[in-house]
Amino acid sequence: MRSSNPVFSRRGFSRDNGTAGFNGQQPQAGGPAVGTNPYATGNPYAEGTTNPYATNPYAPQDTQLGAPQQARGNVMTIDDVVSRTAMTLGTVVLTAVLSWLLLPVDPANLGKSYGIAIGAALVALVLSLVQSFKRKPSPALILGYAAFEGVFLGVISAAVSTYIADGVVIQAVLGTMAVFAGVLIAYKMGWIRVNRRFYGFVMAAAMGFMLLMVTNLLFAVFAGGDGLGFRSGGLGILFGVIGIILGACFLALDFKQVEDGVTYGAPREEAWLAAFGLTMTLVWIYLEMLRLLSILQGDD
Repeated sequence: MRSSNPVFSRRGFSRDNGTAGFNGQQPQAGGPAVGTNPYATGNPYAEGTTNPYATNPYAPQDTQLGAPQQARGNVMTIDDVVSRTAMTLGTVVLTAVLSWLLLPVDPANLGKSYGIAIGAALVALVLSLVQSFKRKPSPALILGYAAFEGVFLGVISAAVSTYIADGVVIQAVLGTMAVFAGVLIAYKMGWIRVNRRFYGFVMAAAMGFMLLMVTNLLFAVFAGGDGLGFRSGGLGILFGVIGIILGACFLALDFKQVEDGVTYGAPREEAWLAAFGLTMTLVWIYLEMLRLLSILQGDD
């Protein structure tokens, strides 16, 4: 199943080995092997499933739930994903803190700071696109993306905290952590079932959301003001909530992607892609949370 995350939707841990992978028919993570899968009639991704990493000599040959895994040398594990994600997010946090401290947002330097932030965001976008089109994950590209994304977040957060809503950054960080923990618990408890219908709904909602945001931006650029009003007032609050909900859905899709990769023996290097995708999703949630809280405090 391809995630709605820009990284996973492009590659999705797929390997060019001629087998059905995560960009085609999908395995049910943690499910029984082909022929014994009880979800075969209800889950479209479970029918005709093959191991997309069959050519990996370290991949497990038996994907039966609870079956012993004999060879686990060069395969991705949850520990790999956690460590790579910690490194990537740590880079974002470090550069965000440094940019907050070193790039002043006082009125005399505000324009310069915004220029640096926009430049960093563009570089981060380019690096993310390059990585998305590469056949293999590049830790240098991923950490470079994280560094420039951190610069952008640091300047924007400092500006919002200074001129719009003091203390809102801590609230946005805590809110992002709460969303992550809530989605993870719901996913592990089985309250969120990631299937074709869920994926289709999230993708359609995300496309509609992005089209509205781009339209609002164009109106703001050419007509001035807040465009169609999607970024302030009551509509701003509504679309902020929708943006956070979409981010939560992205997390569920990302968790499914990671779970499938671990279950079916994705090469260890793919943990960098998981870290990359999770970082992008968390950045999305943080920005939407920051904007929503800024609107709410500005209306007080």
